[in-house]
Amino acid sequence: MKTIKLSGFALAMTLSFGLLTSCGSDDDAPAPLPPIDGYNNANEVGAADLVAYWPLDGNGTESKSNTAPSSTVGATYEAGAKGQGLKLTNGYLTYPVITSLTSNLSAYTISAWVRLSNNKTETSATASTIFSMTRTDEWIGHMNLYAETGRYEATNDTIQVKQGFGSTSGTEIYETFPKLEPWMIEDNLVNPGKHVANANKIGGKWAQLVATWSGADNKLIIYSNGQKISSPAFEVRGSNTNIVFNSTTFPMIGAFGNVATTTDTWNKPMTGNLDEIRVYKKALNAADVNSLYELEKAGR
Repeated sequence: MKTIKLSGFALAMTLSFGLLTSCGSDDDAPAPLPPIDGYNNANEVGAADLVAYWPLDGNGTESKSNTAPSSTVGATYEAGAKGQGLKLTNGYLTYPVITSLTSNLSAYTISAWVRLSNNKTETSATASTIFSMTRTDEWIGHMNLYAETGRYEATNDTIQVKQGFGSTSGTEIYETFPKLEPWMIEDNLVNPGKHVANANKIGGKWAQLVATWSGADNKLIIYSNGQKISSPAFEVRGSNTNIVFNSTTFPMIGAFGNVATTTDTWNKPMTGNLDEIRVYKKALNAADVNSLYELEKAGR
């Protein structure tokens, strides 16, 4: 039997090489995640036009301006759609004026993750306001995203979504249609695809809702989980080309402005969960809305 002898120098080099290859290699570092539609994370989508962002990770601070709520009602924080999120129990968040949300707009996008249930009973029913920019002496704000959760009983998982804007030149409200009315069905016989219904069965589960408005073509569009759910027949509304804000407008999450500023009781604060609220000064296109959904769904 032959015996192989290594010199001290050779043995040291052999051990050093082993340590370098087993412990010092960058191959052990996690590989970067592949982009989704060219984006690495949700913050890159429409980045130049993002004017406000509420991560809702344990607090209600708007991150771009570092603005905390001026009042908090019925709000706690728990696991959300991405990290932590806001839980409201007959609650809402009110904010002071945020400068980036007072400039007049010719377009907008409101995006939010929600977990809502219907609340219709024999004695009461109320909408669930996701986001609103208040308007002096009006219940409907300058721009709004909300769900008509008072339309169906709690056992119904269909969530009807609405958006709308109000300005000195008028008010427009647009809603999705869970089912087609008889006259819509008849109209479709002559104009196929003019009226589209979407039951939007997201009740009781996390879902992303997005509302866009473009003053250039007066078009209002609503998306759910990255897909358009609004009906083409009613997307073009009014003749507004600009939203003129009141100088005292401020954001609210979970309620319309009249809930916090008046004794008007026809509407109530929200009971439900919210997360990842974003406001843009442009109408995101369908591809970017879907990218935003996929990125946030992936926790990015």
